[in-house]
Amino acid sequence: MDLLNNHVSIRKFQNKEISDDLLKSIIYSGTRASTTGNMQLYSVVVTKEAEMREKLAPMHFNQPVAKNAPVLLTFVADFNRFSKWCEYNNAEPGYNNFLSFTTAAIDALLVAQNVCVAAENNGLAICYLGTTTYNAKGIIELMELPKLCFPITSVALGYPDENPDLTDRIPVEGVIHNERYVDYSEVTIRELYAFKEGLESSKQFVAENKKETLAQVFTDVRYKKADNEFFSQSMLEVLKEQGFLV
Repeated sequence: MDLLNNHVSIRKFQNKEISDDLLKSIIYSGTRASTTGNMQLYSVVVTKEAEMREKLAPMHFNQPVAKNAPVLLTFVADFNRFSKWCEYNNAEPGYNNFLSFTTAAIDALLVAQNVCVAAENNGLAICYLGTTTYNAKGIIELMELPKLCFPITSVALGYPDENPDLTDRIPVEGVIHNERYVDYSEVTIRELYAFKEGLESSKQFVAENKKETLAQVFTDVRYKKADNEFFSQSMLEVLKEQGFLV
């Protein structure tokens, strides 16, 4: 519990290599995650070479962590491998659809989180890169991913070279619903987000971006509607190209 409760994202890593045995062990722990029907609908692409990290960096909006981490793991929703197994055994696969993509995406994310916990349990640190799906097409081309494969998330991995404070979270009561979903009143919303809004770092964030509220930083700067619509359309097009949408 302490390991989970003290998790922080690390963006600065020591210049220290991760042994192949340790990396394989960590990924093995990932494969012990729950998986739909025991089909294991995922693959993990390991990137260690500096040249390849340089090529991947633009896909992650040139975040320094994407280039500076000793290892970058790309978790792929993969129905290619299972479909080939079906075909080689006189079984007709029917996985070229959105439900199958969603199933494989869930499998890949479960594995990714297991890998992260295993890594931290071995003294390593991690940082999720939420940019993977934004530029999926470029990653697919660079990694030569076949049809029925789609990159879901990436994780920077290495030995930590910083010790940041815990990131704020809304109270756990704010995410728990007993038996049925109870919608949030304005009073409840303001109570849940009061601590986050009151942090000095949040106030500085608002001031730096010349906004009135922290919420406006998210809607107008960080995760804008126009960007969401653009990348949504791009993602749908790539899913079609990869065979998950007709």
